[in-house]
Amino acid sequence: MVKYSDSEIDDLINEPKQLSLDWRLKIKFNPNQRGSSQEGGFKIMGTNNNKFRVILRQSCHNHLDFAIIFGVYPPSSTKLFRLKRYDGKSQQHTNPIEQETFYDFHIHTATERYQIYGNGEEDKYAQPTDRFINFDEALQCMLTDCGFIEPDNPQLEIQFMN
Repeated sequence: MVKYSDSEIDDLINEPKQLSLDWRLKIKFNPNQRGSSQEGGFKIMGTNNNKFRVILRQSCHNHLDFAIIFGVYPPSSTKLFRLKRYDGKSQQHTNPIEQETFYDFHIHTATERYQIYGNGEEDKYAQPTDRFINFDEALQCMLTDCGFIEPDNPQLEIQFMN
């Protein structure tokens, strides 16, 4: 069952989202249950009143192991629909439909065909990228790609626990 067409996915990704002046300060990172990574994030409304969420994950042991997930809450749902995901270079990725495998930094994008394909992985399709090589660059790439409007007064970069 398709929740969103490719055109609707593009519209959601490109919907303007105004970040507050202190948006970075509101992100609180917490270790996961095993203590191997930490996670934080924030919610934001788009100009068309869609509810979005950004999830930030970073390994405590491998700086190349990270994920920045951007999703939307469909109307009348609490389950996040993942629109984009920016992944580090910690493991091999395979696009099952296309039978393409690579080991690189990569960007996932939700598609109609992967919603139909099944397994609940609307954003399984990914393409390798050279646009980022670390967490902070991947976050900036996501903000640029996904319609975020940054405030005029930039803040310090996110600092993770060591």
